[in-house]
Amino acid sequence: MSIRHGLLALLERGPRYGSQLRAEFETRTGATWPLNVGQVYTTLGRLERDGLVAMNGADEAGHTLYTITPAGRAELRSWFRTPVDRSNPPRDELAIKLAMAVGAPGVDIRDVIQSQRRHTIQAMQDYTRLKGQALEAGPAGRDEVAWLLVLEQLIFQTEAEARWLDHCEVRLIRLSLIPETVPEAEPESPPSARPAVPPTVPPTVQTPVQPASGRPAPRH
Repeated sequence: MSIRHGLLALLERGPRYGSQLRAEFETRTGATWPLNVGQVYTTLGRLERDGLVAMNGADEAGHTLYTITPAGRAELRSWFRTPVDRSNPPRDELAIKLAMAVGAPGVDIRDVIQSQRRHTIQAMQDYTRLKGQALEAGPAGRDEVAWLLVLEQLIFQTEAEARWLDHCEVRLIRLSLIPETVPEAEPESPPSARPAVPPTVPPTVQTPVQPASGRPAPRH
C-alpha cells in the first residue's frame, strides 16, 4: 500500500507522468525501494479504476499526465492519519532463520549469528557514512530531508538488529549451561529378585475324633 499512497502524495503536488513519478519516488526514498516503470503504471491503472486519479491530457513530449481526484485526496488524508498496523508484522527472514537453526543438526547457530552481526554492522556503517555525506552537502531541501528520514530509519533498524543478535547469543549461552535431563525408566527386577507370592492355603477344618466304640465323644 505504500507505493499506492506514495504516488498519491506525489500527484498532490501536481500532474505527473509515470517515469516522472518513479524518479521522484526514488529521490524521496533514496532509491531504497526502487520501482520500475511498469509497476508505476500498473498502480496508476488501479488508482484510476478506483477513482482516486484521472488522466489529465499530455505534456509537450506526449507523456500521459495523471492528476489526483478529490476522492484520492480523501484517501491520502486517511492514510496520513491512520497509524501503520503492527499487529500483523511481515515475515522476517532472519528471525525465521534463527528459529529454525535452534537444534538443527549440523548447524552452529553461533556462527549464523556472528556472520549476520558482521553484515548488519557493515550495513549500519554504510548508512551512517551516507548520512554524513548528506549532511555535508549543505542546506537540505524537501527531498533531502525526506531521504534523511528514510536513511535514519535504516540506521536505527540496523542498530536494533545488532542489539537483538547480541541478546540471542547471550540467551543461547545460558541455554547451553542447562544440562539436558532425560527421564530414566525404572529398571525391571529380575525374576529371581521378585518376592515370592505365598500360595493360598485353604482354612483347616477340625473334625471331632470318634471313639473306638463308635459312640460320640462326650462334650465338656
